Amino acid sequence: MRVNEWLRLIAGSVVLATVILGYFHSHYWFLFTIFVALNQVQSAFTRWCPMMTILRKAGVEE
Repeated sequence: MRVNEWLRLIAGSVVLATVILGYFHSHYWFLFTIFVALNQVQSAFTRWCPMMTILRKAGVEE
C-alpha cells in the first residue's frame, strides 16, 4: 500500500474505533473523532497532514 491508502486506513480505523468507544465507554472519545475530522478538513486546504509526514518518514512509498 502507498501513503494515501495507509492514510485512509488509519483515519477510517481511528474514526470507527473512537465512535465505538464513545458509544460504549465514554462520550469524551467523540472529541478525538472531532480532532480527526478537523485534521482532514485542514489538510484539504493546506495539503499537509501530520500522519502523511510520519508515514513518509517510516518509509512508506509514495
